Amino acid sequence: MKTNYQTKKLGEICDFQGGSQPPKSQFSYEPKDGYVRFLQIRDFGNDKNITYIPESKKNRYCFDGDILLGRYGASVGKILINKKGAYNVAVMKTIPNLDILDKRYFYFYLISDEFQKKLSKVAARSAQAGFSKEDIYNFPVITPPLSDQQRIVKILDEAFEKIEKVKKDAEKNLQNSKEIFESYLQNIFTNKNNDWKENRFGEIINLLTDYHANGSYQILKANVELKNTEDYAWMVRSTDFENNFQKDKRYITKKSYDFLKKSKIFGNEIIICKIGNAGKVYLMPKIDRPCSLAMNSFLIRLNESKCLSEYVYQYLNSKNGREQIESRILGTTTKTITKDNVRSIVIPYPSLKEQNIIVEKINALSEGTKKLESICKQKLTDLEELKKSILSKAFSGEL
Repeated sequence: MKTNYQTKKLGEICDFQGGSQPPKSQFSYEPKDGYVRFLQIRDFGNDKNITYIPESKKNRYCFDGDILLGRYGASVGKILINKKGAYNVAVMKTIPNLDILDKRYFYFYLISDEFQKKLSKVAARSAQAGFSKEDIYNFPVITPPLSDQQRIVKILDEAFEKIEKVKKDAEKNLQNSKEIFESYLQNIFTNKNNDWKENRFGEIINLLTDYHANGSYQILKANVELKNTEDYAWMVRSTDFENNFQKDKRYITKKSYDFLKKSKIFGNEIIICKIGNAGKVYLMPKIDRPCSLAMNSFLIRLNESKCLSEYVYQYLNSKNGREQIESRILGTTTKTITKDNVRSIVIPYPSLKEQNIIVEKINALSEGTKKLESICKQKLTDLEELKKSILSKAFSGEL
Protein backbone atom coordinates (compact mmCIF):
# COMPACT_ATOMS: atom_id res chain seq x y z
CA MET A 1 0.00 0.00 0.00
CA LYS A 2 1.32 3.45 -0.89
CA THR A 3 2.59 5.60 1.96
CA ASN A 4 0.05 8.39 1.36
CA TYR A 5 -2.88 5.95 1.58
CA GLN A 6 -4.69 5.99 4.92
CA THR A 7 -6.91 3.36 6.52
CA LYS A 8 -9.98 4.89 8.14
CA LYS A 9 -12.95 3.49 9.99
CA LEU A 10 -16.06 3.32 7.80
CA GLY A 11 -18.11 5.23 10.38
CA GLU A 12 -15.61 8.08 10.33
CA ILE A 13 -15.99 8.74 6.60
CA CYS A 14 -19.62 7.77 6.00
CA ASP A 15 -22.87 8.26 7.90
CA PHE A 16 -25.88 5.96 7.53
CA GLN A 17 -29.59 6.67 7.77
CA GLY A 18 -32.26 4.02 8.38
CA GLY A 19 -35.64 4.11 6.68
CA SER A 20 -39.17 4.71 7.96
CA GLN A 21 -42.24 2.50 7.98
CA PRO A 22 -45.66 4.18 7.74
CA PRO A 23 -48.77 2.04 8.40
CA LYS A 24 -50.27 0.20 5.44
CA SER A 25 -53.48 2.15 5.95
CA GLN A 26 -51.63 5.12 4.41
CA PHE A 27 -50.58 3.24 1.28
CA SER A 28 -51.92 4.27 -2.09
CA TYR A 29 -51.39 2.30 -5.29
CA GLU A 30 -52.18 5.27 -7.50
CA PRO A 31 -50.25 8.58 -7.63
CA LYS A 32 -51.84 11.44 -5.65
CA ASP A 33 -51.04 15.06 -4.86
CA GLY A 34 -48.99 15.24 -1.69
CA TYR A 35 -47.83 11.62 -2.01
CA VAL A 36 -44.37 10.25 -2.77
CA ARG A 37 -43.19 6.89 -4.00
CA PHE A 38 -42.51 4.41 -1.18
CA LEU A 39 -39.46 2.25 -1.88
CA GLN A 40 -39.03 -1.30 -0.64
CA ILE A 41 -36.13 -3.56 -1.67
CA ARG A 42 -38.16 -5.18 -4.46
CA ASP A 43 -38.77 -1.74 -6.02
CA PHE A 44 -35.10 -1.27 -6.85
CA GLY A 45 -35.34 -4.21 -9.24
CA ASN A 46 -38.54 -3.31 -11.09
CA ASP A 47 -41.61 -1.08 -11.13
CA LYS A 48 -44.27 -3.80 -10.96
CA ASN A 49 -45.64 -2.95 -7.50
CA ILE A 50 -45.50 0.83 -7.15
CA THR A 51 -46.72 2.16 -3.80
CA TYR A 52 -47.17 5.75 -2.62
CA ILE A 53 -47.32 7.29 0.87
CA PRO A 54 -48.12 10.81 2.13
CA GLU A 55 -45.22 13.26 2.24
CA SER A 56 -44.08 13.65 5.84
CA LYS A 57 -41.18 14.88 7.96
CA LYS A 58 -41.02 11.33 9.34
CA ASN A 59 -40.14 9.90 5.93
CA ARG A 60 -36.56 9.19 4.92
CA TYR A 61 -35.84 10.27 1.35
CA CYS A 62 -33.34 9.17 -1.27
CA PHE A 63 -32.47 10.55 -4.68
CA ASP A 64 -31.08 9.17 -7.95
CA GLY A 65 -27.42 9.49 -7.00
CA ASP A 66 -27.76 7.91 -3.55
CA ILE A 67 -26.37 4.48 -2.66
CA LEU A 68 -28.46 2.37 -0.29
CA LEU A 69 -27.97 -1.02 1.34
CA GLY A 70 -30.34 -3.89 2.04
CA ARG A 71 -30.38 -4.48 5.81
CA TYR A 72 -32.06 -7.84 6.49
CA GLY A 73 -32.21 -11.50 5.50
CA ALA A 74 -31.35 -12.54 1.96
CA SER A 75 -31.00 -8.88 0.92
CA VAL A 76 -28.26 -8.02 3.43
CA GLY A 77 -25.60 -5.97 1.66
CA LYS A 78 -27.54 -5.70 -1.57
CA ILE A 79 -26.56 -2.45 -3.29
CA LEU A 80 -29.58 -0.34 -4.24
CA ILE A 81 -29.26 2.65 -6.57
CA ASN A 82 -31.05 4.87 -9.11
CA LYS A 83 -34.39 5.38 -7.35
CA LYS A 84 -36.05 8.46 -5.91
CA GLY A 85 -38.58 8.39 -3.08
CA ALA A 86 -39.08 7.52 0.60
CA TYR A 87 -37.40 4.25 1.60
CA ASN A 88 -38.52 1.75 4.22
CA VAL A 89 -36.85 0.23 7.29
CA ALA A 90 -35.34 -2.70 5.36
CA VAL A 91 -33.10 -0.21 3.57
CA MET A 92 -30.22 1.95 4.84
CA LYS A 93 -28.99 5.06 3.03
CA THR A 94 -25.26 5.79 2.85
CA ILE A 95 -24.07 9.37 3.27
CA PRO A 96 -20.34 9.39 2.41
CA ASN A 97 -18.17 12.38 3.24
CA LEU A 98 -17.45 13.61 -0.30
CA ASP A 99 -14.46 15.63 0.90
CA ILE A 100 -12.80 12.27 1.65
CA LEU A 101 -14.59 9.73 -0.56
CA ASP A 102 -15.26 9.70 -4.28
CA LYS A 103 -18.80 8.32 -4.55
CA ARG A 104 -17.95 5.91 -7.36
CA TYR A 105 -14.92 4.66 -5.40
CA PHE A 106 -17.20 4.17 -2.40
CA TYR A 107 -19.68 2.21 -4.57
CA PHE A 108 -16.91 -0.16 -5.66
CA TYR A 109 -15.88 -0.61 -2.03
CA LEU A 110 -19.43 -1.58 -1.07
CA ILE A 111 -19.70 -4.27 -3.79
CA SER A 112 -16.25 -5.67 -2.99
CA ASP A 113 -15.58 -8.70 -0.81
CA GLU A 114 -13.65 -6.36 1.48
CA PHE A 115 -17.03 -5.02 2.63
CA GLN A 116 -19.46 -7.79 1.73
CA LYS A 117 -17.68 -10.65 3.54
CA LYS A 118 -17.29 -8.63 6.74
CA LEU A 119 -20.95 -7.61 6.54
CA SER A 120 -22.10 -11.23 6.07
CA LYS A 121 -20.27 -12.26 9.25
CA VAL A 122 -21.85 -9.42 11.21
CA ALA A 123 -25.34 -10.20 9.89
CA ALA A 124 -24.97 -13.92 10.64
CA ARG A 125 -24.61 -13.09 14.34
CA SER A 126 -27.93 -11.26 14.38
CA ALA A 127 -31.22 -13.01 15.17
CA GLN A 128 -32.81 -11.13 12.24
CA ALA A 129 -29.80 -11.70 9.93
CA GLY A 130 -29.43 -7.92 9.74
CA PHE A 131 -27.12 -5.11 10.80
CA SER A 132 -27.09 -1.59 12.21
CA LYS A 133 -24.73 1.29 11.45
CA GLU A 134 -22.96 0.57 14.75
CA ASP A 135 -22.18 -2.96 13.51
CA ILE A 136 -20.18 -1.63 10.55
CA TYR A 137 -18.71 1.52 12.09
CA ASN A 138 -15.24 0.00 12.60
CA PHE A 139 -14.86 -1.63 9.17
CA PRO A 140 -11.44 -0.53 7.84
CA VAL A 141 -11.45 1.32 4.51
CA ILE A 142 -8.29 2.10 2.55
CA THR A 143 -8.69 5.77 1.69
CA PRO A 144 -6.27 7.17 -0.88
CA PRO A 145 -6.28 10.86 -1.80
CA LEU A 146 -9.27 11.79 -3.98
CA SER A 147 -7.09 12.05 -7.09
CA ASP A 148 -5.93 8.45 -6.59
CA GLN A 149 -9.49 7.28 -5.89
CA GLN A 150 -10.56 8.77 -9.22
CA ARG A 151 -7.63 7.08 -10.95
CA ILE A 152 -8.63 3.72 -9.42
CA VAL A 153 -12.24 4.29 -10.45
CA LYS A 154 -11.13 4.85 -14.06
CA ILE A 155 -9.17 1.58 -14.01
CA LEU A 156 -12.13 -0.31 -12.52
CA ASP A 157 -14.67 1.23 -14.92
CA GLU A 158 -12.56 0.30 -17.95
CA ALA A 159 -11.92 -3.24 -16.69
CA PHE A 160 -15.57 -3.83 -15.77
CA GLU A 161 -16.74 -2.48 -19.14
CA LYS A 162 -14.54 -5.03 -20.93
CA ILE A 163 -15.65 -7.82 -18.60
CA GLU A 164 -19.29 -6.91 -19.15
CA LYS A 165 -18.85 -7.10 -22.93
CA VAL A 166 -17.28 -10.58 -22.71
CA LYS A 167 -20.00 -11.59 -20.25
CA LYS A 168 -22.77 -10.51 -22.63
CA ASP A 169 -21.13 -12.46 -25.47
CA ALA A 170 -20.95 -15.58 -23.27
CA GLU A 171 -24.60 -15.17 -22.21
CA LYS A 172 -25.60 -14.72 -25.87
CA ASN A 173 -23.73 -17.90 -26.83
CA LEU A 174 -25.43 -19.74 -23.97
CA GLN A 175 -28.85 -18.54 -25.12
CA ASN A 176 -28.07 -19.37 -28.76
CA SER A 177 -27.09 -22.95 -27.86
CA LYS A 178 -30.41 -23.44 -26.08
CA GLU A 179 -32.36 -21.94 -28.97
CA ILE A 180 -30.58 -24.16 -31.51
CA PHE A 181 -31.49 -27.27 -29.51
CA GLU A 182 -35.10 -26.09 -29.09
CA SER A 183 -35.35 -25.37 -32.83
CA TYR A 184 -34.01 -28.84 -33.64
CA LEU A 185 -36.60 -30.51 -31.40
CA GLN A 186 -39.36 -28.37 -32.88
CA ASN A 187 -38.31 -29.32 -36.41
CA ILE A 188 -38.30 -33.06 -35.62
CA PHE A 189 -41.77 -33.13 -34.09
CA THR A 190 -43.36 -30.69 -36.55
CA ASN A 191 -42.12 -32.12 -39.85
CA LYS A 192 -43.73 -35.53 -39.50
CA ASN A 193 -43.92 -38.07 -42.32
CA ASN A 194 -47.21 -39.60 -43.44
CA ASP A 195 -46.41 -42.92 -41.76
CA TRP A 196 -46.32 -41.33 -38.29
CA LYS A 197 -49.13 -42.22 -35.90
CA GLU A 198 -50.86 -40.10 -33.29
CA ASN A 199 -52.34 -41.50 -30.11
CA ARG A 200 -53.48 -40.11 -26.82
CA PHE A 201 -50.93 -40.68 -24.10
CA GLY A 202 -53.33 -43.00 -22.29
CA GLU A 203 -53.32 -45.38 -25.27
CA ILE A 204 -49.57 -46.02 -25.13
CA ILE A 205 -49.29 -46.31 -21.32
CA ASN A 206 -49.09 -49.58 -19.39
CA LEU A 207 -49.14 -47.89 -15.98
CA LEU A 208 -50.05 -44.40 -14.76
CA THR A 209 -50.15 -44.07 -10.98
CA ASP A 210 -50.10 -41.43 -8.30
CA TYR A 211 -50.45 -44.06 -5.58
CA HIS A 212 -49.28 -41.82 -2.74
CA ALA A 213 -52.09 -39.35 -3.18
CA ASN A 214 -54.71 -41.95 -3.94
CA GLY A 215 -56.58 -41.97 -0.61
CA SER A 216 -53.67 -43.59 1.25
CA TYR A 217 -52.03 -40.59 2.90
CA GLN A 218 -52.92 -41.45 6.48
CA ILE A 219 -51.77 -45.05 6.01
CA LEU A 220 -48.54 -43.85 4.44
CA LYS A 221 -48.00 -41.35 7.21
CA ALA A 222 -48.20 -44.16 9.71
CA ASN A 223 -46.06 -46.62 7.77
CA VAL A 224 -43.48 -44.62 5.84
CA GLU A 225 -40.69 -42.82 7.63
CA LEU A 226 -38.52 -40.55 5.54
CA LYS A 227 -34.90 -40.38 6.67
CA ASN A 228 -32.05 -38.04 5.80
CA THR A 229 -29.47 -40.76 6.41
CA GLU A 230 -28.97 -43.66 4.02
CA ASP A 231 -31.39 -46.55 4.38
CA TYR A 232 -32.77 -49.18 2.03
CA ALA A 233 -34.44 -47.24 -0.83
CA TRP A 234 -34.34 -43.74 -2.26
CA MET A 235 -37.60 -41.84 -2.07
CA VAL A 236 -37.35 -40.04 -5.41
CA ARG A 237 -38.62 -36.45 -5.55
CA SER A 238 -38.61 -33.84 -8.32
CA THR A 239 -35.79 -32.00 -6.49
CA ASP A 240 -33.58 -35.08 -6.95
CA PHE A 241 -33.80 -34.73 -10.72
CA GLU A 242 -33.02 -31.02 -10.50
CA ASN A 243 -29.78 -31.63 -8.57
CA ASN A 244 -28.83 -34.83 -10.45
CA PHE A 245 -29.30 -37.00 -7.36
CA GLN A 246 -26.25 -35.37 -5.78
CA LYS A 247 -27.59 -34.00 -2.48
CA ASP A 248 -30.43 -33.88 0.05
CA LYS A 249 -31.64 -37.40 -0.70
CA ARG A 250 -34.45 -39.01 1.30
CA TYR A 251 -34.57 -42.71 2.19
CA ILE A 252 -37.08 -45.29 3.40
CA THR A 253 -36.79 -48.73 4.96
CA LYS A 254 -37.28 -52.02 3.12
CA LYS A 255 -40.59 -52.45 4.95
CA SER A 256 -41.81 -49.10 3.62
CA TYR A 257 -40.49 -49.89 0.13
CA ASP A 258 -42.37 -53.21 0.05
CA PHE A 259 -45.50 -51.50 1.39
CA LEU A 260 -45.45 -49.00 -1.49
CA LYS A 261 -45.71 -51.68 -4.20
CA LYS A 262 -47.21 -49.48 -6.89
CA SER A 263 -44.62 -46.77 -6.35
CA LYS A 264 -41.52 -48.85 -7.06
CA ILE A 265 -39.25 -47.32 -9.71
CA PHE A 266 -36.91 -49.47 -11.79
CA GLY A 267 -35.58 -46.89 -14.26
CA ASN A 268 -36.69 -45.64 -17.67
CA GLU A 269 -40.08 -44.47 -16.35
CA ILE A 270 -41.47 -41.03 -17.13
CA ILE A 271 -42.15 -38.91 -14.05
CA ILE A 272 -44.54 -35.95 -14.28
CA CYS A 273 -45.03 -33.52 -11.39
CA LYS A 274 -48.66 -33.46 -10.36
CA ILE A 275 -48.76 -30.40 -8.10
CA GLY A 276 -46.58 -27.39 -7.35
CA ASN A 277 -44.15 -27.62 -10.26
CA ALA A 278 -47.04 -29.13 -12.20
CA GLY A 279 -46.32 -30.61 -15.62
CA LYS A 280 -42.55 -30.81 -15.22
CA VAL A 281 -41.35 -33.98 -16.99
CA TYR A 282 -38.39 -36.20 -16.06
CA LEU A 283 -36.97 -39.50 -17.28
CA MET A 284 -35.88 -41.84 -14.49
CA PRO A 285 -32.29 -43.04 -14.98
CA LYS A 286 -31.19 -46.58 -14.25
CA ILE A 287 -29.93 -46.57 -10.64
CA ASP A 288 -28.33 -49.54 -8.95
CA ARG A 289 -30.50 -49.52 -5.83
CA PRO A 290 -34.22 -49.75 -4.95
CA CYS A 291 -36.18 -46.54 -5.55
CA SER A 292 -39.69 -45.44 -4.70
CA LEU A 293 -41.67 -42.43 -5.97
CA ALA A 294 -42.47 -39.62 -3.51
CA MET A 295 -45.80 -37.83 -3.29
CA ASN A 296 -47.18 -35.29 -5.78
CA SER A 297 -45.89 -36.94 -8.97
CA PHE A 298 -47.18 -39.40 -11.56
CA LEU A 299 -45.24 -42.56 -12.37
CA ILE A 300 -45.68 -43.64 -16.00
CA ARG A 301 -44.58 -46.86 -17.70
CA LEU A 302 -45.05 -47.00 -21.43
CA ASN A 303 -46.03 -49.81 -23.74
CA GLU A 304 -42.60 -49.90 -25.39
CA SER A 305 -43.87 -52.01 -28.27
CA LYS A 306 -45.41 -48.68 -29.40
CA CYS A 307 -43.25 -45.91 -27.99
CA LEU A 308 -39.85 -45.62 -26.36
CA SER A 309 -39.76 -43.80 -23.03
CA GLU A 310 -36.85 -41.59 -24.05
CA TYR A 311 -38.58 -40.61 -27.29
CA VAL A 312 -41.77 -39.61 -25.44
CA TYR A 313 -39.71 -37.77 -22.81
CA GLN A 314 -38.04 -35.71 -25.53
CA TYR A 315 -41.38 -34.98 -27.16
CA LEU A 316 -42.97 -33.85 -23.88
CA ASN A 317 -40.05 -31.46 -23.35
CA SER A 318 -40.29 -30.02 -26.86
CA LYS A 319 -42.24 -26.83 -27.59
CA ASN A 320 -45.22 -28.82 -28.89
CA GLY A 321 -45.24 -31.14 -25.88
CA ARG A 322 -44.90 -28.32 -23.34
CA GLU A 323 -47.72 -26.39 -24.97
CA GLN A 324 -50.02 -29.40 -24.62
CA ILE A 325 -49.05 -29.89 -20.97
CA GLU A 326 -49.38 -26.19 -20.08
CA SER A 327 -52.86 -26.03 -21.63
CA ARG A 328 -53.95 -28.81 -19.25
CA ILE A 329 -52.59 -27.34 -16.01
CA LEU A 330 -55.30 -26.20 -13.61
CA GLY A 331 -55.32 -23.60 -10.83
CA THR A 332 -53.64 -20.25 -10.24
CA THR A 333 -52.21 -20.21 -6.71
CA THR A 334 -51.59 -23.96 -6.54
CA LYS A 335 -51.15 -25.43 -10.00
CA THR A 336 -51.91 -29.06 -10.71
CA ILE A 337 -52.51 -31.52 -13.53
CA THR A 338 -54.87 -34.49 -13.37
CA LYS A 339 -54.46 -38.08 -14.54
CA ASP A 340 -57.14 -37.61 -17.16
CA ASN A 341 -55.42 -34.53 -18.52
CA VAL A 342 -52.12 -36.42 -18.75
CA ARG A 343 -53.84 -39.27 -20.57
CA SER A 344 -55.36 -36.83 -23.09
CA ILE A 345 -51.99 -35.48 -24.33
CA VAL A 346 -51.54 -36.41 -27.99
CA ILE A 347 -48.23 -38.13 -28.83
CA PRO A 348 -47.07 -38.24 -32.49
CA TYR A 349 -44.63 -41.06 -33.17
CA PRO A 350 -42.98 -42.98 -36.04
CA SER A 351 -41.80 -46.60 -36.06
CA LEU A 352 -39.66 -47.87 -33.19
CA LYS A 353 -36.65 -47.93 -35.51
CA GLU A 354 -37.10 -44.27 -36.41
CA GLN A 355 -37.75 -43.38 -32.76
CA ASN A 356 -34.36 -44.88 -31.92
CA ILE A 357 -32.69 -42.86 -34.67
CA ILE A 358 -34.37 -39.66 -33.47
CA VAL A 359 -33.31 -40.30 -29.86
CA GLU A 360 -29.71 -40.90 -30.94
CA LYS A 361 -29.64 -37.65 -32.93
CA ILE A 362 -31.19 -35.67 -30.08
CA ASN A 363 -28.76 -37.13 -27.56
CA ALA A 364 -25.77 -36.32 -29.78
CA LEU A 365 -26.89 -32.70 -30.19
CA SER A 366 -27.79 -32.49 -26.50
CA GLU A 367 -24.30 -33.64 -25.55
CA GLY A 368 -22.72 -30.97 -27.73
CA THR A 369 -25.11 -28.34 -26.39
CA LYS A 370 -24.32 -29.28 -22.79
CA LYS A 371 -20.57 -29.00 -23.43
CA LEU A 372 -21.04 -25.54 -24.94
CA GLU A 373 -23.29 -24.51 -22.04
CA SER A 374 -20.70 -25.78 -19.57
CA ILE A 375 -17.98 -23.73 -21.28
CA CYS A 376 -20.17 -20.61 -21.27
CA LYS A 377 -21.16 -21.04 -17.62
CA GLN A 378 -17.54 -21.56 -16.60
CA LYS A 379 -16.57 -18.42 -18.49
CA LEU A 380 -19.28 -16.46 -16.64
CA THR A 381 -17.99 -17.83 -13.32
CA ASP A 382 -14.42 -16.92 -14.25
CA LEU A 383 -15.48 -13.39 -15.17
CA GLU A 384 -17.16 -12.89 -11.80
CA GLU A 385 -14.01 -14.14 -10.08
CA LEU A 386 -11.93 -11.74 -12.19
CA LYS A 387 -14.11 -8.82 -11.04
CA LYS A 388 -13.62 -9.87 -7.42
CA SER A 389 -9.87 -10.16 -7.93
CA ILE A 390 -9.62 -6.67 -9.42
CA LEU A 391 -11.72 -5.21 -6.60
CA SER A 392 -9.55 -7.01 -4.06
CA LYS A 393 -6.45 -5.36 -5.50
CA ALA A 394 -8.16 -1.98 -5.46
CA PHE A 395 -9.05 -2.18 -1.78
CA SER A 396 -5.78 -3.64 -0.63
CA GLY A 397 -3.87 -0.71 -2.13
CA GLU A 398 -2.42 -2.61 -5.12
CA LEU A 399 -3.88 -0.54 -7.96
